[in-house]
Amino acid sequence: MAKALLGYVGGSDPRLLAEMRRLQQRVQDLESELMRIQSENDALTAAAQHGDSLLDSIDIDVPQSEPALT
Repeated sequence: MAKALLGYVGGSDPRLLAEMRRLQQRVQDLESELMRIQSENDALTAAAQHGDSLLDSIDIDVPQSEPALT
């Protein structure tokens, strides 16, 4: 009876299992891509902050530009 119910409910359809494996692999791929992008973003943010501090440390006297004559 249990086998009949299992067959009736659907059991383990090979197509369904293959689709589930494919989706699980896709989720893993997306998670690893997300981790890569987050670390790249962190590195770019740190580089941008470092660049800002370098620009702030440069003390150049830039004269104010005058408006153009029209």
